[in-house]
Amino acid sequence: MARCFARLSCVTALAAALCGVSESHAASQLQAPSGLPEDVRVQFEPRVQRTRVSGRVGSGQCFSFTLPEEWRSITGGMETRLRSALSDAELVVSLRSSHSLRGLPQPDLAGRDAALLQQDYESLLGRPAQSVSLASFAPGTTRWSATWADVHLPGGAMTVEAFIVPLSEDWVLELSLSNVDAKGRHDLLVRSLLADLRVQPEPVCFGRTDF
Repeated sequence: MARCFARLSCVTALAAALCGVSESHAASQLQAPSGLPEDVRVQFEPRVQRTRVSGRVGSGQCFSFTLPEEWRSITGGMETRLRSALSDAELVVSLRSSHSLRGLPQPDLAGRDAALLQQDYESLLGRPAQSVSLASFAPGTTRWSATWADVHLPGGAMTVEAFIVPLSEDWVLELSLSNVDAKGRHDLLVRSLLADLRVQPEPVCFGRTDF
């Protein structure tokens, strides 16, 4: 089974394979479901060999977490995509407003966010996933994944994944990690950044220059 965890790169390739369209057309059909404000800072600190990621979430608040070693921002706008300086690993960071989740029947924000992700993908691909998983991954974090099986795919199947973290009543954070060679290292990296994830007053994230 081919496993692919970065949202847009995976799904556009999957749409191209399953629907018989070009990847550029598929990408144009799948807009990032939510957007980070422009002020997302990715700062590498050589002294401690880690990268801090900070973003505003409205109402004077911010989120922040750290990644081991150096990571660089390679896109902005509707989402922030980070790439490791030492490997091909990538992390996609997106926010979704809880306003966009109103009307969905799930009782909690993470469940509603997962349902909307599912709708986004199935609308683009024109078919339901053959397998869907929604489970607690760490305190306050839900892991959503879905798998599409098709003979035209390498290995016969492809899986997409996102880690969903409600930051407040107003915002949900989505994290998607890809291109990590070992499954154990993938889970360790996600657990590490989640353990460090904080929601704080905005000056704490953007007013300091040290770690």
